[in-house]
Amino acid sequence: MRPLAPTRVHLVRHGTTLLNRTHRYRGRIDVPLDQGGWQDAWTAADALRDEGLAAIYASPLRRARDTARIIADAAGLDAVFDLPGLLNVDYGLWEGLTADEAAERFPAEYEAYQTYATGAACPGGESLEVAAERVLLSLRMLALLHPGGTVAAVSHAVNVRLALAAVTDRPRHLWRRDLPNGSVTAFEVTGDRIELVAAPASAEGLAAHA
Repeated sequence: MRPLAPTRVHLVRHGTTLLNRTHRYRGRIDVPLDQGGWQDAWTAADALRDEGLAAIYASPLRRARDTARIIADAAGLDAVFDLPGLLNVDYGLWEGLTADEAAERFPAEYEAYQTYATGAACPGGESLEVAAERVLLSLRMLALLHPGGTVAAVSHAVNVRLALAAVTDRPRHLWRRDLPNGSVTAFEVTGDRIELVAAPASAEGLAAHA
């Protein structure tokens, strides 16, 4: 049986929005890119322009779609495909709140989220473990669709962080890495195996906000 060819997946954090700048949990709120967010998208596009992208996928939220559209244009691709598994975590009752507000109203749940404790979940929303699994499934799906190819996938910071936590040996409670908007994290996917290829240098630090 012929061995599977590895697929390179460039997982991109979408550009900045107003809710990013005010440090509020975005979740499934369909907030658009702000002016700086478009520049973030161009930064990602410049980084991926010569990577030989075969296709580009995005979370169905427009901040991810619009970021993906800029990347697609730079790479000479005609289409952006929605991939629901790339959708942001459902933050439930935290959507629109700052981290301080979430911590004050839901202290136990907030502590569990911050440390990625077993069963950590956003009140009225999604568990981190469920979110992590759907992101990893999305990466594996892209490998099945593009064996041996290179693709980009635009998602959300929490999803990139969960993917990194799953495939690296960094202590789980340090999962909240600093990932700038428009940053690119590269994975190599071969069958069920997912390996980190490259992450932004800033990812060694911890994120200060949601």
